[in-house]
Parts: sequence; structure tokens; C-alpha cells
Amino acid sequence: MKAYDLIVIGSGAGGLTATFTALGFGKKVLVVEKDRPGGECTWSGCVPSKALINLAKDVHIAKKFGAVAVDGADILRRVRAVSERIYEHETPEVLQNAGADYVNGAARFVSANTIEVGGQQYMGKRIMLATGSAPLVPNIPGLTDVDFLTNENIFEQTSLPPSLLVLGGGVISMELAQAMNRLGVKVTVVEMMPEVLGREEPEFAALVREKLASEGVRFALNTKAVRVERTADGIKLHTESDGKAAYLEAAQILVALGRSPNVKGMGLEEIGVQIKGGVVVNAYLETSVKGIFACGDVAGPYLLSHMANYQGKIAAMNAILPWPIRRKVDYQHVCWATFTDPELAHAGMTEAEARAKYGDRIRVYHYDFAKLDRAQTKEGDMGRIKLITDLKARVLGAHIIGERAGDLIAEVQVMKTLGLSFGKLQKVIHPYPSYADALRQLSQQVFLDNIMQHPVVKLFRKSK
Repeated sequence: MKAYDLIVIGSGAGGLTATFTALGFGKKVLVVEKDRPGGECTWSGCVPSKALINLAKDVHIAKKFGAVAVDGADILRRVRAVSERIYEHETPEVLQNAGADYVNGAARFVSANTIEVGGQQYMGKRIMLATGSAPLVPNIPGLTDVDFLTNENIFEQTSLPPSLLVLGGGVISMELAQAMNRLGVKVTVVEMMPEVLGREEPEFAALVREKLASEGVRFALNTKAVRVERTADGIKLHTESDGKAAYLEAAQILVALGRSPNVKGMGLEEIGVQIKGGVVVNAYLETSVKGIFACGDVAGPYLLSHMANYQGKIAAMNAILPWPIRRKVDYQHVCWATFTDPELAHAGMTEAEARAKYGDRIRVYHYDFAKLDRAQTKEGDMGRIKLITDLKARVLGAHIIGERAGDLIAEVQVMKTLGLSFGKLQKVIHPYPSYADALRQLSQQVFLDNIMQHPVVKLFRKSK
């Protein structure tokens, strides 16, 4: 039986990071993958969705200058080609050349330190679970009787549907709804809640929805999916809203209602690994069974590729390095972006969350891109920033909607993670004209408030 310092089950974002981290410390690593390396990000998530979004944006811009014929089959082929290019850096050969052993197949635990793949057993001093997640399929009558789409198969289609129902109002829904609509697909989003993007600042979520609606996307909010029926022309979705029954029809239906961690079929519970939705881990990303660690979607709580990278590095080091230098995960500075047009970026708390924790001991700042020269150079450009700080101007939360919001939030993240007063950013020279200059301008406002709150200044003002 072959023995390894670390066995990594799964080779998505978390698994690949864990693998290369362990290899960097000179450890003997086995990677087990039942499909192809790259995981959801490469094949059905970040990479193909952003490729589709970019192509759809090109079409949208071109339509401003004349009629555009969209070749859906070609669009989808080009999207898949992007995934294949990314995959060139993640192939089994790449892993093996880096020093890892690679086995293709489904892993099952024989004991806490031994797995079986294809009839062959392998032993690991430590084992990393990085099996990711799969689309959550709700128990809606009739849904499994139709050929519904998810993010896992939508990019494998050979043509675009003429019309599409999208179940859910989350990130995947908004990104794909806008992209498909721009490519000529008639899209209707069905959401049970009164607003889309429930984790975002409500006014920013509304701006995204309004932008998509202005482009032609239809929204059925406060609407529950009751039953799915196949028709001669496609799909009929029976709904209920405010106690009233209705229905919506389209050629196809996309289910985008969240993710479900991949925990089944490996014998985890049989060896004592605690599962509650996903795999339960402690602050060191170790499961209830000593020596078995987990990272990424299978562990949660944030099902994001960059969080899988973050966890993968920490989990791998905790697995292979001595106990005294183990590190805990820290979720104080989680951020993400929704890549609609305009983009929506989120770091830290919403205003409601900050007020719930700190009461009135916060400051809230707003900035509109109408003040930004760079935004004025692009017709129809819009954007807003909402910044929430404590009384010392340290960032508690930030929300940006606008061009390149996903990049702008990174600068806020630096200030937030380092615990710096946002007012200090006004010292930093920013290129002009740039979108990042919006953050410098906002920091000037924070800087002035800091001065006005200084005890000497307050005393001086009071004495006048």
C-alpha cells in the first residue's frame, strides 16, 4: 500500500491550493479526482460564466451601433475554449510534473487514514477533503421530469434557448440572466423573496435588478415555484404569489438556488466525520476525526473560489506542519463580487448588520460616480459607494456598484484587513482619471470628519 504525507480528495480551487502548498514544503502528495482537475470554477463556475458575460457584453455594446446576429453555438464553443485554456495549467500532467501522484476515480474511506480508489488502497498521514459542491435541486414536483439546466450543464449546451426561466435571485442567477438576455434570450427570473441578491445592501441589490430590467429581463418577485410541467414548446412553471396561482412558460428552465456540499458516497459518517449540511470543521479546518481536514465548498461557510483558496492554504499547512505553528481561519474580512454590468462588490458588514452590532457607534458614507470624472467619459456609466466605518474610521463594511467594482473593493480590503483609518487613503496618489480615484475622494471626506472629531478641534469649536 502506498503511503503519503497528504492525500487530497478533489482538485478544484481548494484542492489545488492545498496540493501545491504541501508540495512547496517538500511533502509527498496524492491527488484523487473523480472527474477532471479544475473543479467547478474551471468547468462550470467562475471561468465559463465570466467568459459568457464578456462575450455578451461585447454583443450588447455592438448592438448600440447596429443589428447584430448572435451565433449561440459559436458563443458556447468559445466559452468552453476558455475553460480548456485554463485547464492547461491544471492537468494531471501538470500536477505530476510538480511532484504529486494523481489517481482518477471516486475515493471511499476504509479507515480514518486509508482510502480506496478503483480497488487500490492508499494511506495518508493526513487527508484533505476538497470535494466541492453541486447545484442544489429543490423538491419541486415535476422538476426532475424535465431536462432542467444548472450551472453544471448550461455551458455544455450546443445552442441558446429562445427563452429561459431562472429559478432564484442570487449571484449565479443575476450574472447568467443578464448575459443570456444580452445574447437574445428572453429571460424571466423567479424569486421567492421580495428582492434579489439577499446578502447585499438592499438599495444596491435593487439597482442591479433595475439595470437588468431596463435591458429586458423580467422579474417575478415574491413568487413561489409550485410545479413544473413539460409542454410541446418547452416548460410551464406553475407559481403562487400573494395566494394567487399563475404560470410562466419558456423553452427551458435554469435552477440556480444555491449549492449543496459533496459529502455523500465517501463513507465519511462511517468513520466518524461529523456532517451538518457540509463537513463540520474547527477553526483549524480539521474535522471531527483527527488528521482529516477540509477546505472549500464542502466545509463552507462561504462557497466562493477565493475562499476555497484561502482555506486550502491554511488547511494544508495545518495538516503538514507541527501543532505550535497552526493557524486559525479568520472570516472577519470576507469579500466577494457579483459580475453583472455594472459589477457589485461587497466587503464586510451591511449597514443593518453594523447597526445591529454597534448601534449608533458607526459612520456611514456615500459617494456617487456622478462626481467622478472618469465615469463622465463613458455614456450611461453609473456607480455608487457605501462605506460603513466605526467611530475611528476603520472599515466595517463597503459596498460598491459600478465599473470595476470587483477591483475597487480590493483597495478597501487592504485598509479593512490592516485595521487602518480609511482617512489615511487620501495620502495615496491615485492616477487620474481613474475609477479608483472615487475611493481617494471618499477618503478625503472621512479624513475631514476625523479632524472634526479630534478632541482639540472639538474643544476649539465649542469655545468659539
